[in-house]
Amino acid sequence: MKLPFRIALRFLKSSKGQTLLIALGIAIGVSVQIFIGSLIQGLQKSLVDTTIGNQPQITLKADNEDKLISDYEDILSSIKDNEAEVINLSVAADGPALISIDDDTYSILVRGFDIEEADSLYNIKESIVEGEIPENDYEVLIGIDLQTEAGIKVGDELEVLTNQGENQTFTVTGIFNLGVSSLNSSWTITTLKTAQDMFGMDERVSSINMQVKDVFAADTIAASIEERLNSEELVVENWKAQNEDLLSGLNGQSVSSLMIQVFVMISVLLGIASILAITVVQKSKQIGILKAMGIRDKTSSLIFLFQGLLLGVAGAILGVILGLTLAFVFTKFALNPDGTPVVPLFIDPIFIGASALIAVIASVIAALIPARKSSKLDPIEVIRNA
Repeated sequence: MKLPFRIALRFLKSSKGQTLLIALGIAIGVSVQIFIGSLIQGLQKSLVDTTIGNQPQITLKADNEDKLISDYEDILSSIKDNEAEVINLSVAADGPALISIDDDTYSILVRGFDIEEADSLYNIKESIVEGEIPENDYEVLIGIDLQTEAGIKVGDELEVLTNQGENQTFTVTGIFNLGVSSLNSSWTITTLKTAQDMFGMDERVSSINMQVKDVFAADTIAASIEERLNSEELVVENWKAQNEDLLSGLNGQSVSSLMIQVFVMISVLLGIASILAITVVQKSKQIGILKAMGIRDKTSSLIFLFQGLLLGVAGAILGVILGLTLAFVFTKFALNPDGTPVVPLFIDPIFIGASALIAVIASVIAALIPARKSSKLDPIEVIRNA
């Protein structure tokens, strides 16, 4: 094995320009793979974080007459004890209501939470732009869009009319910005007990919300929860079933990224094979002499396989460096108005390692054609025609 390796290395050194050209071609292929793959993965992660990152990924709702869940603490205990993939749990008591300010009426959704638990799902505390979270009964947070539209200030009192015809007075303790206009204009966040009292829910809730470790496994986890609870009065929803268009777009991005990477590697493979095939012709005299000296056909084939391996390793290393550099530069020039990257940089070591390994394997495979061609060279005919 040492002899063909040393000969392969000598052949590569004797044609430095050609060697550099092949290695650069492989490097460009690998860098394109890493750049596009990291870009698509970063974009997908950004889309998922934006759309469902601060939202429940699985929701339990009641399918009964009053649409309320009883004995929810038992359900919470069952999920905590049996579903290790569930990382955040929170209950909510919701109800529609109206607020009147001067001559204008605004439709709102009163959402009662245990703020500490709900914060892990909705990131409520960090979303507060003014004031503080509600701590006492009938204190409320309102969205920044509702504040702007209705001219509400922290400390104001709001007269709230429920769908049951009851009036309640809320004190505004803070303003939040969840980054979604529909939520900022309709949600009002209060304590769980306040919402339960306001809508006559007693000790019941309207939904149980949770997040999971792997958002793309939400449907599987939801099915497991549904099977374990085995209740006809509970409906288990997951974000994948409710966002089919988003999933379709993410899948389309993944497929297009994969196709680009495949065709890039095919072009690299063909380029390596053709250049190494030319090398066989260029080095046919040397190979013929080596065969005449007793080198076997298998050994002459290994020379070109080692060339492919060496070129693949060199190209893969250069490609990883170039690809990461391109991705980093992209995040510095493609910026949003607030200065954040349009697509955040996402480094996946497994993906990068796999891309480099594929390049090395493709290089070795490409070398099979010239390796086979070299094994068929007749040393006598080569020397005669030299």
